[in-house]
Amino acid sequence: MSHILISVAWPYANGPRHIGHVAGFGVPSDVFARYMRMKGHDVLMISGTDEHGTPILVEAEKEGVSAQELANRYNRVIAKDLCDLGLSYDLFTRTTTGNHEHVVQELFKQCLKNGYIYKDKQQVAISPSTGRTLPDRYIEGECPICHDPGARGDQCDNCGNELDPIDLINPVSKINGETPRFEETEHYFLDLPALADANVAWLNTREGWRTNVINFSLGLFKEVKPRAITRDIDWGIPVPVDGWIDNPNKKLYVWFDAVIGYLSASIEWARRQGDPELWRKWWNDPQTPGYYFMGKDNITFHSQIWPSEMLAYNGQGSKGGEVGELGPLNLPEQVVASEFMTMEGKKFSSSRGIVIYVKDILARYPVDAVRYYISVAGPENSDANFTWEEFVRHNNEELAASWGNLVNRVATLIHKNFGAIPELVDAQMTEQDRELLEETAAAFDTVGNFIEMQRQKAALGEAMRIVGEINKYISATEPWKIKDNPERLGTVLHVAAQAVSDANTLLAPFLPHAAQRVFEALGGTGVFSPLPHIEEVEDLDKPGFTYPIITGEYKLGETVHAWAREPLVVGTTVAKPSPIFAKIPTEAVQEELERFEQELAARKAKEQARLEAEKSKLAQ
Repeated sequence: MSHILISVAWPYANGPRHIGHVAGFGVPSDVFARYMRMKGHDVLMISGTDEHGTPILVEAEKEGVSAQELANRYNRVIAKDLCDLGLSYDLFTRTTTGNHEHVVQELFKQCLKNGYIYKDKQQVAISPSTGRTLPDRYIEGECPICHDPGARGDQCDNCGNELDPIDLINPVSKINGETPRFEETEHYFLDLPALADANVAWLNTREGWRTNVINFSLGLFKEVKPRAITRDIDWGIPVPVDGWIDNPNKKLYVWFDAVIGYLSASIEWARRQGDPELWRKWWNDPQTPGYYFMGKDNITFHSQIWPSEMLAYNGQGSKGGEVGELGPLNLPEQVVASEFMTMEGKKFSSSRGIVIYVKDILARYPVDAVRYYISVAGPENSDANFTWEEFVRHNNEELAASWGNLVNRVATLIHKNFGAIPELVDAQMTEQDRELLEETAAAFDTVGNFIEMQRQKAALGEAMRIVGEINKYISATEPWKIKDNPERLGTVLHVAAQAVSDANTLLAPFLPHAAQRVFEALGGTGVFSPLPHIEEVEDLDKPGFTYPIITGEYKLGETVHAWAREPLVVGTTVAKPSPIFAKIPTEAVQEELERFEQELAARKAKEQARLEAEKSKLAQ
């Protein structure tokens, strides 16, 4: 058994998450984590809500609450949504903990000591109406390189180049449409050029990365520049330097602190286990691989920024240096980035109302139907389009008609004819029986290899192909017609049940909720597919500050079943089954499209009213 770190992108706590978000960071990471646990690895899966930065302040002002109050609210909303989706975090926490602040400041101080953080001046965008620094992503204008009109202050999505807000042609604030002014202020910078050679050398050793990810990552270093890691803002982590630490208007920038959350969450998890040094098994052992899951818009932070921060902390850039007290930190084994998911051909955008929130879709449809659709039609290697028609079709034709109906038929036939798992009589075995069992047994390696290569669509496709082969077997053997040979009938149904059990194990990482029900339908007892739960905890360093965490019990042999065939036990009682999946009425497609149009119109009207009020306020 080896240790496996699974680091999942931190959702930003300025609103609920939508399907496009979880298609990138959520479901793919959970499928991988569940599989790795079933293979016997000691998995640590961590993440949390990202809660600092100007966007939180902007949203808080809109709602008339403090930044902390807003973060508290959406931390709870997001944690519940991700838990309901079945994402099996060992710890899902947040970045406003005392623990996170301490770890971030430790990295800053060591990187500063090693010479990779330095002080300089920079032109920053200021909102004329508020006097507050505008976040790069909240400034839009024409790209100076490709001249796309929709470039942001941090990056142009059209040409992929990194930008600074001052580079934009005709920049405007996305918040209220005003033209920002630029002022020179003092900040700390991360010396990315001094870390570039070490970062590129590491990237050149990477194997198995998706082509788009490695190519984009290497491209980031063609013209790398230092990046400011502080901002003129009153919401964030204090800068641990004399003259700055007590300055209420100078904080570490959110992108610098958020990626450190992977490390701080691991340390918090260890402290909550009662072994404060336990996290080191996943971070200081060079043999322990770390897999990072995200959408493609976060590649920069995981293949350039976070590795550079770790290299700087380790003293491994061109300036050398010493390793800090946290020890040498492991760089990622893989950066697993998904492409974008659109909705009915439109780009997901909460601000524009083009959105399907996780909580809304889970309120109306089975959670595993959502997970299945994301897995089978998601943006693994190219942009994908969510359509309600395809969502309903995949559920009805594949989950309900093919898989769910198969489980129900086999369990019903066993219950009706034997009441328990019948005996497998070797003398009654045919070549057809043996071939099916050989095929389902071989699928463990095939499906598992696909998952390990981050080809989850192919893995799910192979698992569902096995489901199709079992259905063919049932149709060919016609057990309902075997009337005068109970040993042959029992053998056919035992073979079918064992094949269904094998397929259920293959599908368990993708469909954990249904996997438990299938396991029980064949007479299984106890936990087959563990689910996460939410616990209310107190901050380890700030007494009285409480928040929810997602955690769970994932122990091989207890709550986690092995990635292998588990022979059925003859005589195990099989009760009359209940349907595993139900068909979604086709009328739901039109209902969802109409609901979307109504909600979109309402959001547009509300946003227009807000902008008019803002303009009126500015005019006064």
